Amino acid sequence: MEAQTAGFGFSDAELAAYPTVYRSDLFSTATVLVSGGGSGLGKTIAWLFGRLGARVVICGRRPDRLEAARDAMRAAGLNVEALPCNIRKPEEVEALLDSVTESGGLDVLVNNAGGQFPQAAIDFSAKGWNAVIDTNLNGTWWMMQGAARRWRDAERPGAIVNVVTVVEQGMPGVGHTCAARAGVIGISKTVAVEWAPLGIRVNCVAPGAIQSEGQAVYSEEARQSYKRSNPMLRFGDAFDVAEACVYLAGPSGKYVTGETLTVDGGGRLWGEFWAIPKPDYFRP
Repeated sequence: MEAQTAGFGFSDAELAAYPTVYRSDLFSTATVLVSGGGSGLGKTIAWLFGRLGARVVICGRRPDRLEAARDAMRAAGLNVEALPCNIRKPEEVEALLDSVTESGGLDVLVNNAGGQFPQAAIDFSAKGWNAVIDTNLNGTWWMMQGAARRWRDAERPGAIVNVVTVVEQGMPGVGHTCAARAGVIGISKTVAVEWAPLGIRVNCVAPGAIQSEGQAVYSEEARQSYKRSNPMLRFGDAFDVAEACVYLAGPSGKYVTGETLTVDGGGRLWGEFWAIPKPDYFRP
């Protein structure tokens, strides 16, 4: 099954039917919180955990998107709640985590929320730079730290999966998010060690050229080059990312922490992606 909806992502019907290698009751006793769960990769991740039996909580800044995603998942028989939250604001993150933990506990946190805009780094404004850093790095951290504190205080284990991006080669046109995501990878490696005695595992999933709603912010030239940015010469799909998250969060990843699982068709080994038009200097 391929992603066809609007040329970018899956429809709700496709999300409900897409085949998975995981058994349907794998997370039947777990609560999974997915940030940015109202659209794109986050929505696919939420659907998959829900189909595997989890109580899923999705959060994000847009109540309309959250409610639409929640209603579709509930119509498919999944156990899902939607709670608005701006992860840039620590006080909103605290209120969100209190609500989730007090209503049944928390077992898995998937930090997927984020955003960026394509622009040459030399032209970033202070406001634009700070907006991306505040969401993609600081917001992710508030969620990580808040969940870890609650697991520590309750003396219960937990798993964190941070959805980042492939930053090893850089990505011209989105330098702000590369900086933020590199920071997330760095702090994840650090706290994977610090929090191991607490039974908390912390890992990252780094998608490459994935066909999803996030593609819509890029130009047609960028999108066409993106699918040629790896030796497989094609896009991955959102379920490739979702199943990677499940692997790391579930019993399959019980001995994995501090790692970044790259899902990019080999793109970090061969290929390039420009989120802005490639200068003539770099063209053959």
